[in-house]
Amino acid sequence: MTTAAASSVSQYSQDELKTLVGQAALKYVVAGSIVGVGTGSTVNKFIDALAAIKDSIPGAVSSSVASTERLTALGIKVFDANEVQRLAVYIDGADEIDGQGFMVKGGGAALTREKIVAALADRFVCIADESKRVDVLGAFPLPVEVIPMAAGQIARRFEALGGQAQIRMKDGAPLVTDNGQHILDVRGLKIADPLAFESEVNQWPGVVTIGVFAHQKAAVCLLGTAQGVQTLEY
Repeated sequence: MTTAAASSVSQYSQDELKTLVGQAALKYVVAGSIVGVGTGSTVNKFIDALAAIKDSIPGAVSSSVASTERLTALGIKVFDANEVQRLAVYIDGADEIDGQGFMVKGGGAALTREKIVAALADRFVCIADESKRVDVLGAFPLPVEVIPMAAGQIARRFEALGGQAQIRMKDGAPLVTDNGQHILDVRGLKIADPLAFESEVNQWPGVVTIGVFAHQKAAVCLLGTAQGVQTLEY
């Protein structure tokens, strides 16, 4: 189901589209309820918009140190996930999203905490621009958070599936996540059955989290397009 939610007057820059979808996500925030907040440049626009209605919510559960710092700086209280039994909504971006609401996430290296917070939520609202819409997941390198000692064997298992896995680097050394682990970015995959693929890779020893979000799929995607914001429901 698709409904238009913005005018078609003119083109927007990518930054403007991020602002538009961030603002559009405010209508999914439930007054009086703690909101789940993801990570990334599009989510930063949502956090900025959330500051305008911060007095209507107790606070947020955040999926990363970076988002926690931004929320706190704007005067929004951040709760630990262990303090919360459920969330009405989790709002986050995606690196890819298909026609069923299945996603690839983890470009910002926060996939494990994102999946933990998403699992607390009754509803996942994805905010993204139309470049993230795909027919089949796999065009974007698949992030997989791994325990460092298992990186080599996990990379070989992806190679057997036709993928090429590389450790994500930062400043000449392996990137270290908020959880103290490493990220493998896997190229060359076509993920035709995201539910089965996520379940399989989750069983591999040393995998902390795979960046396929199929079991925690989007219920709604607010998609920034040249005409404004489109609302996609799954």
